[in-house]
Amino acid sequence: MYAVTITQPGGPEVLSWREVPDPVPGPGEVLIEVSASAVNRADLLQRMGRYDPPPGAPPYPGLECSGRVAAVGSEVKGGWRAGDEVCALLAGGGYAEKVAVPAGQVLPAPRGVDLADAAGLPEVACTVWSNVVEIAGLRSGETLLVHGGGSGIGTFAIQLGRALGARVLTTARAGKHDALRALGADVTIDYLTEDFVAAARKVTGNRGVDVILDIMGAAYLARNIDALAPNGRLAIISAQGGSKAELNLTALMAKRGSISATTLRARPLEEKAEIVRHVREQVWPLVESGAVRPVIDRRLPMAEAAQAHRIVGENEHIGKVLLLSAGSQ
Repeated sequence: MYAVTITQPGGPEVLSWREVPDPVPGPGEVLIEVSASAVNRADLLQRMGRYDPPPGAPPYPGLECSGRVAAVGSEVKGGWRAGDEVCALLAGGGYAEKVAVPAGQVLPAPRGVDLADAAGLPEVACTVWSNVVEIAGLRSGETLLVHGGGSGIGTFAIQLGRALGARVLTTARAGKHDALRALGADVTIDYLTEDFVAAARKVTGNRGVDVILDIMGAAYLARNIDALAPNGRLAIISAQGGSKAELNLTALMAKRGSISATTLRARPLEEKAEIVRHVREQVWPLVESGAVRPVIDRRLPMAEAAQAHRIVGENEHIGKVLLLSAGSQ
């Protein structure tokens, strides 16, 4: 088979579409013939040598995919059969024609969603659900602030927050605001020209927001705490603005606030399988009803992964950039 390999750490030019050995499903694994994968910012970090795959994962980028079951390994539960249309959460290997994945991380392709487009769902659905709902406990009637609303994570979080009955605020460049309001954002904030803390306080009557989904880390830590409402919860899922900052515990304690910081890729298989099960039970009905949908910016052939990485790196896209296998183009 062919896959996108990383010849050495570096820029997009180090990605190469080349022939590699076929994967073989081990016990408890399903082999998927890939229709599409989606580009996540973690893939860019892996390409640069800053986010290695966990032990045992394929070395190729790609944290999610969609396609059809090609083979089922021994000891697989869940009733998967060859030919089933599926999508899956991966620890790596999505930029390939085939990938073997633990059966607990496989989801049925949602009804009403194009099979290729379904590749843009597993990573964002599992990340947002586990952090915003399971950890931060967002409830109907609360306020949710989503940083980076134009990203794949952001576009999904806006829709899910709205579907759960929350009031949704989001930060993004001004050129993306119309699209994000169409997805359900109640308030859009231009992070280049506006103070998101002041904006959040203004629209909440100076109370602050209940839950913040943050991708910036250190650069936003103090301001995120300032923007929290009493008993507010800050969920950090990325550190694009740095990994080290001084934490004012007095300010956090005064809010009776809490901070969580997680990654998804390296979690134990049992934890990821549990998240996937909850997503299938709680989120997939929202997707199949149309309340939440994959937001696809563009689709490129998988052999053009380097160009896809340039697009995501420039941060001008809205939603997901997909990489299509030859059979899906």
